[in-house]
Amino acid sequence: MSAVTADGPAVALLQPRPAESLDVAAADRPRAFHASMPGYAPTALRPAPAAAAALGVAEVLVKDESARLDLPSFKVLGASWAVYRALLARLGATPEEVPTFAALRDAVAPLRPLSLAAATDGNHGRAVAHVAALLGLGADIYVPDNTVAARIDAIAGEGATVTVVDGGYDDAVRRSAHDAAERCLVISDTSWAGYQEVPAWVIEGYATVLDEIEEQLQRDGRRRPDVVAVPIGVGALAAAVVRHFWSGGRAGVRPRIVGVEPTSAACVLESVAAGRIVTLTHPQESIMAGLNCATPSLIAWPAVSRGIDAYVAVPDERVPEAMRLLAEDGIVAGETGAGGLAGMIALSQEPQIAAAWHGLGLGASTSVLLLCTEGATDPEAYERLISGASPR
Repeated sequence: MSAVTADGPAVALLQPRPAESLDVAAADRPRAFHASMPGYAPTALRPAPAAAAALGVAEVLVKDESARLDLPSFKVLGASWAVYRALLARLGATPEEVPTFAALRDAVAPLRPLSLAAATDGNHGRAVAHVAALLGLGADIYVPDNTVAARIDAIAGEGATVTVVDGGYDDAVRRSAHDAAERCLVISDTSWAGYQEVPAWVIEGYATVLDEIEEQLQRDGRRRPDVVAVPIGVGALAAAVVRHFWSGGRAGVRPRIVGVEPTSAACVLESVAAGRIVTLTHPQESIMAGLNCATPSLIAWPAVSRGIDAYVAVPDERVPEAMRLLAEDGIVAGETGAGGLAGMIALSQEPQIAAAWHGLGLGASTSVLLLCTEGATDPEAYERLISGASPR
């Protein structure tokens, strides 16, 4: 296992064990609820031949989450499902009594005025604000002080009140937690002691992405990929990926799972190395803003610490290369969205960690699935990086 360095790649290559908390029995219900939302359609599963050639593998498929339910990120799936479940709990209602988004909008009328609060680096908070607006609720969103103006403006454009917090993402999380009250529900995608139910629902909501992938592979006559690369962050999406592919009820051989983090925010890799959850004490300043997290989510930890085959910390310098390759394949990927490919490029090309590529059994016949989690959420930065400018 390699140590994380501030400016270079690192990897932890493990022999994963069946992860805890693999109950996916409710996964069909998020899909049905999401299908009832205005504008729902499965996002595309796209071939990426330029990325495949760069990696030297047989095939790369990209689940393109750059446009999901009128937003440029997959985050609305977890946010909407968590809001739904939290509101049902507040109403004392069951999913059978309130089965659809339209029914939820009608059911929440007696609860108004009610607000939703969240911390975010951009996408989760915008998703919470978007869902709040659709339901006629208020939204108070807290962002770190290094959040770019484009992401703040996008959240405010959903009708939310945006507060910039002095500090990083973890500081914004702590501030949002103070809002919990009779007239305010905190909808966080990370968890801590005493607050785990809502983040667990966020993870459940991401099951829709994986269910769509299974259907699309079957429709196209494709086998399951050999490797799935997923950006980690606090671990919510990675936990959903682990739960899906480790589930005993799903047919086929389990793919190897590669989790990718920035070198400056590799909180999961550091925690795995320590054998316990740790909090990073240095600043998290990657251009992959959605992954600038200092502490893994408590509810995601059992899955992400036991069910991932390789944890890769990748420097920002690899990200523009990944963005340009995906653009060549017709996919608009923001910095975080390109993180999975950046990690795979580092595995295939960085001498310090190249042994892990072979340790995972990767080669010319390998099929890779990338989860592109966002589009160009900072359009100015996207154009600059695609044109070949430095990430700094």
